[in-house]
Parts: sequence; C-alpha cells; structure tokens
Amino acid sequence: MTLNWRLFITTVTALLFVILVFMNFLGYWAANPAIQILFFCIMVVAIFNAGTETSKHMKNRG
Repeated sequence: MTLNWRLFITTVTALLFVILVFMNFLGYWAANPAIQILFFCIMVVAIFNAGTETSKHMKNRG
C-alpha cells in the first residue's frame, strides 16, 4: 500500500473514532461503560497512528 493511501486511511479512521466518541459524549447514542472506554482508547491510538503516518509522509516529502 502506498504511503498516500495509508495516510488517508489512518486519518479517516481517526476522524471517525473522534466523531463516534463525541457523539457518545453529547448523548446522541448510548453505550456500556466498557464500550465507551474501548472506543476512547481506540480513538487515542488512531490519533497517534495518524500522527506517525503524517510524520512519515512529511519526512519523505522534504
């Protein structure tokens, strides 16, 4: 998989989990506390992964 597609997929994944967590926080849907914690942890990992992929992409550009 090329770096651009990997960057795109990780960024979209991070954005989707951020939206899911904030929709739960605002009360649009409810979940068990275990699911809430799981989604929050996945969101943090996805954001970290998107940041590392962005760093790789920026390092290869310059």
